[in-house]
Amino acid sequence: MKIDFLLIGGGIAGTALGYRLIQAGKRILIIDQASQNQSSRIAAGLYNPVTGRKMVKTWFADRLFPEIEPFYRQLEKETGSSFLRPETIYRPFISIEEQNEWMGNSSEASFEPYIRELVTESQADTINDPYGGVMLKNSGWLDIPTFLDAFRQKFSKYFLDHKFEEENLEQKGNVWVYGELEADSVIYCNGVSAASSKYFGNLPFAPVKGEILELQQEFCPNYIVNRGVFRVHLGDGIHRVGSTYTWHDLDLGPTERAKNELLERLQGLVDLPVQKIISHKSGIRPATKDRKPFLGKHPRLEGVYIFNGFGAKGVSLVPFFSKMMSSYLLESEPLMMEVDIARYFDYI
Repeated sequence: MKIDFLLIGGGIAGTALGYRLIQAGKRILIIDQASQNQSSRIAAGLYNPVTGRKMVKTWFADRLFPEIEPFYRQLEKETGSSFLRPETIYRPFISIEEQNEWMGNSSEASFEPYIRELVTESQADTINDPYGGVMLKNSGWLDIPTFLDAFRQKFSKYFLDHKFEEENLEQKGNVWVYGELEADSVIYCNGVSAASSKYFGNLPFAPVKGEILELQQEFCPNYIVNRGVFRVHLGDGIHRVGSTYTWHDLDLGPTERAKNELLERLQGLVDLPVQKIISHKSGIRPATKDRKPFLGKHPRLEGVYIFNGFGAKGVSLVPFFSKMMSSYLLESEPLMMEVDIARYFDYI
């Protein structure tokens, strides 16, 4: 079987880039063992224009966020499924000084696309928000398992359910051979597994473990509450709560320490008892040392690329950067310096 591109990994990154290449009429195959694809499938899927403890506009937001909803809406139409959940994110202020700072931000044109409303009073007796907060727009979450399953069902002929074994990938002349496959190019979209690749393993990945709870709790507003912990209402009184970030114990599954940390943070945000913990999951995010993704071509080998390192913000980053990567592959359009792996060629 002769193809143009062999994509390794069918999480958010591989799925989005694969779709761009299919749209361009390219012959592709995505190698992915869905049962092992835990990083994408347990992710919260938030797209949030204001992030971090200091509540700053997320990096490159003005280019990233106009791409998010059109891209996923297009895929909803293509697959006949529903997985995008646009929703207000409410971020409480922690001080009067922060409230005043955001009063200033609200008058700046650069924040206008992201601020739905500033409130100076508590929005509910159960929320710890004595100074009010900011209601964000152009925000929400992606039901990632439904997204991945819908795409895989619609484009099943482009998938090979198989555990990729790099030792079986060989360069023969101008093509890359994997079993009975011959590909002009190979693209590593396989998350943290790329950190052990002989081609890209020396890139400065900084994997981060995240743990998430699903639980039952009263109080079901029509917005996501996010400060120190996020709380997303999934329906029927069930909420997703997360997430932890740790660079240690990457080989362990869900931990009691992380569960207690999430429950403590939730209690500090929403002062209500948890009625029941439904599930507790963990995954390893393919984060990078500089918190920017890895895009580009291997410096010495023809036809070997990487599209990876999206960390916890894959839902926000991938629509824009999959378009950039597709243009790079098909039209030789340059990559942004901030994401081009050329910045780390000394490592490879």
